[in-house]
Amino acid sequence: MQASVVVLPGDGIGPEVTAAAEQVLRAVASRFGHTFTITSHPIGGAALRGGGLPLPNETREACLAADAVLLGAVGDPAFDSSPSEQRPETALLQLRQALGVFANLRPAKVWPGLENGGAFKPELVTGADLLIVRELTGGIYYGEPRGTAGDGESAFNTMRYSRAEVERIAEVAFKSAVTRRGLVTSVDKANVLETSRLWREVVTEVGTRYPDVRLQHQYVDSCALLLATNPLQFDVVLSGNLFGDILSDEAGAVVGSLGLLPSASVGGRGGLFEPVHGSAPTIAGKDIANPIGAIASVAMLLRHALGAGPEAEAVDQAIGGALAAGYRTADLVSSGSGEAVGGSMMAREILTRVQVSG
Repeated sequence: MQASVVVLPGDGIGPEVTAAAEQVLRAVASRFGHTFTITSHPIGGAALRGGGLPLPNETREACLAADAVLLGAVGDPAFDSSPSEQRPETALLQLRQALGVFANLRPAKVWPGLENGGAFKPELVTGADLLIVRELTGGIYYGEPRGTAGDGESAFNTMRYSRAEVERIAEVAFKSAVTRRGLVTSVDKANVLETSRLWREVVTEVGTRYPDVRLQHQYVDSCALLLATNPLQFDVVLSGNLFGDILSDEAGAVVGSLGLLPSASVGGRGGLFEPVHGSAPTIAGKDIANPIGAIASVAMLLRHALGAGPEAEAVDQAIGGALAAGYRTADLVSSGSGEAVGGSMMAREILTRVQVSG
């Protein structure tokens, strides 16, 4: 296989975790006899600090030409008071729109051995394995009009969804459920929001095309409660842009850490793959960041963008092997449960296991 991959290290811990992920990607190429052309480009605060736009034109064009994009993180507190067009996060919204990746897949499972690693009781989370399917290019993050009024005394955003947008993301969720446990939980706020009433109507219509998949509807507040108290009841969780953003972070608490969670943004050109965690600038450069989310994003890149199932499985097995051997970064070590290793050591342990021919 020959493929081109653009790496966007970004801000904060982004360069650290993407460096680890890139090593794993190169190891996969070596082990399986592939040729991956990997190039790096600036984005977010890193691009702004270089005097450019948050999403430079060169970066945008390179991403559009690539088979897949691997992103670290965007976000820099130095730009928190900047206008929208000069904020690092704007680059991510622009890139998603440019690539047309409307479906964000965020798997969250409790790895064996990590049942005691989070804030929840082990008996509640053991065996939890869910997939959040989040609509990514619509809703309140993109709706117009938006802005401020009255000399900054008020601000407004618009939540808007079309029937076509809801239908296509619902199709992704139901197709995913067919390959899993056959349950879709659709999240909305239909008791209050007109957009959610349309969402529920369209999702129900799509569900009739999948007789082997069970559909249930949940208000977002109820879903957030149930995710914390009974996560094992969920299989595929379907949601709009805003609700999915929030619920996927809660899923990080369920599995033990946001640092474990990968994501795949698909449905358009190539695909955008990134860990769910943010840039975490306060721990950048301290060898504390957990690289697993970024490395697991490589597995999703291989599976969803390159159609390389065995290669993706090799990465997943390497992650599981390192965790089974007892390696834990600081975010996975609870009080009195052992000593943490640095992010670089965790990355080396996973890399070594990927390199072993199977």
